[in-house]
Amino acid sequence: MGFSDNSKGLVLAVASSAFIGSSFILKKKGLKRAGASGTRAGVGGYTYLLEPLWWAGMITMIVGEVANFVAYVYAPAVLVTPLGALSIIVSACLAHFMMKERIQKMGIVGCVTCIAGSVVIVIHAPQEHTPSSVREIWTLATQPTFLIYVAATLSIVLALVFHFEPRYGQTNILVYLGICSLMGSLTVVSIKAIGIAIKLTLEGINQIAYPQTWFFLMVAAICVIMQLNYLNKALDTFNATLVSPVYYVMFTTLTIIASVIMFKDWSGQNASSIASEICGFITVLSGTIILHATREHEPPPPVGTVTWYVSGDSVKNPEDEHLITLRSSEYYEP
Repeated sequence: MGFSDNSKGLVLAVASSAFIGSSFILKKKGLKRAGASGTRAGVGGYTYLLEPLWWAGMITMIVGEVANFVAYVYAPAVLVTPLGALSIIVSACLAHFMMKERIQKMGIVGCVTCIAGSVVIVIHAPQEHTPSSVREIWTLATQPTFLIYVAATLSIVLALVFHFEPRYGQTNILVYLGICSLMGSLTVVSIKAIGIAIKLTLEGINQIAYPQTWFFLMVAAICVIMQLNYLNKALDTFNATLVSPVYYVMFTTLTIIASVIMFKDWSGQNASSIASEICGFITVLSGTIILHATREHEPPPPVGTVTWYVSGDSVKNPEDEHLITLRSSEYYEP
């Protein structure tokens, strides 16, 4: 007996989370090794490009993203997108054993909560109804309800970019992440359309000749570029421990809304199943926030502390050396 499309999507989504979660640790270990022997990436160094561990992490991440892309072809976004939280659990567990970053008790609660919510979503997820052609996907994309969603999304993005970003971009995290998440929801539905077109083409039903296929590809490229641009701005402006959970919550919520409207993921489901999926989704979001809030992070280097060793010896106790130490960012005149 063969696997159903939902089962294939589930396996690919879980495998994707495992690969992506592992890639974070491999890249971090590679960056640490490179920083120990050269200039750190955080201050403009590129020695990590010579570190095999960093490349292993990069390849692992690419494999994970490809698996995630294919998962959207077989399963609805309502099932695939929330399972991305499992990558956080994988990275947290590997960091505990490989990086000595201890998981606190509440972090374990967050992991268990994510897993419990994921199980609820998997049990009640709707079956995927794969369109038979790109033209059918185009019909779904041009239905009035989805066009209203697209119009509302683009209007909000334009308002955020031209009105709110110049005024509040550096102080309100929702500006950059709002743009990322809104464009991300359009990215996912476009990528799903492209994936279905590729799948049908490989099965012998050529979809490359349809202009709709190339339109979806163009939309996906534009959305990905904007998404990455504003995500980088958010990471450069705000603390990553705040960006990650807020972005995950906003991106996942808007992606599910877009997919439900366009692909009608919930059509044919009863109210009980839909309510269970929403509860499972909220449970996963809660676990993600708990896990992020309780993870141990490296302390930042002290600000405004500079020490000069006058002696030629490289290592001495402070008591044995003549030191000049500034413990404030202000400059003091002698």
